[in-house]
Amino acid sequence: MDLKEMLAHRRAIRVYDKTKHIDTERVADCLRLAQLAPTSSNMQLWECYHITDTKTLEALHRACLQQTSVTTAQELVVFVVRPDYVKRRATANLTFQEQNIREHFPKEKQEKYLKQWDMYYKKAIPFLYGRFFGLLGLLRKGLTQIASPFRPVPRQLSEADGDVILHKSCALVAETFMLAMSEIGYDTCPLEGFDSWRVKRALHLPFSAQISMIVSCGIREEATELGERFRIPFEEQYFRI
Repeated sequence: MDLKEMLAHRRAIRVYDKTKHIDTERVADCLRLAQLAPTSSNMQLWECYHITDTKTLEALHRACLQQTSVTTAQELVVFVVRPDYVKRRATANLTFQEQNIREHFPKEKQEKYLKQWDMYYKKAIPFLYGRFFGLLGLLRKGLTQIASPFRPVPRQLSEADGDVILHKSCALVAETFMLAMSEIGYDTCPLEGFDSWRVKRALHLPFSAQISMIVSCGIREEATELGERFRIPFEEQYFRI
C-alpha cells in the first residue's frame, strides 16, 4: 500500500474475525518500525507490552471493560510511558551521540558538539524532566515567569505538563505502529477505555509507569458494516496564515 491507501485502510475496528489469524512475529516487526517514530528530545520514554498469553489477555478483557474490540482481538499491545527512565534514557542518548560525533563529525567541530550534548543530557534534561511531588515543576514555572518578560520561553514545564509531553510522544509511536499494521493488511483499534490500575496489575508494572494506550490487533470481521467515516469538514479545521 502507499500512504493514502494505508490511511484509508486503517479504521478503529470494533469486531475482529476470530477465524482469521495474525502472525505474531509480523506484529512484532510493526512494533520495531514504530521505534522510528519521533519523541521529544529523542528520550523514548515509552515501552510496549505485546500480549499473546491467553491468561493475560483474559485479565485485560476485564480491565478493558469487556469491549468487543478487545474480547474479539487475537493480540493486544499496551503502550506505557516511563517517567522513571529519564536518567537511563539520557545516558543512552549521550553515549550514542558521543560515538556518533567521533565517527561522523569533522575533528575540529567534535569538541564543540560533545560539550553541547553533554550539557543537554546531563544538565538540561534532568532539570526539565525532574520530579519531586510537583515542587520541581513549580520551580521551573517560577523561573519561566521571571524570564518571560525578556524573551520567549517554554511555559509547559509543570510535572503535569511533562506527563502530557510523554503521552504525546507515545501516541506518535502508537500511530506509527497502527499504520505499519495497515500496510500488511492487519487491523487495529486504539483504546482509552480501561482501568489503568488493573492493567498495571496484570502486567506487573510499577506505580511510576503510566498506561498511555492499548491497541487491539486482528483482522476485521467483514460481516460487521463499518459505514463511512465521519470527519469534520476540512475548512473548519484548516487555517492558512
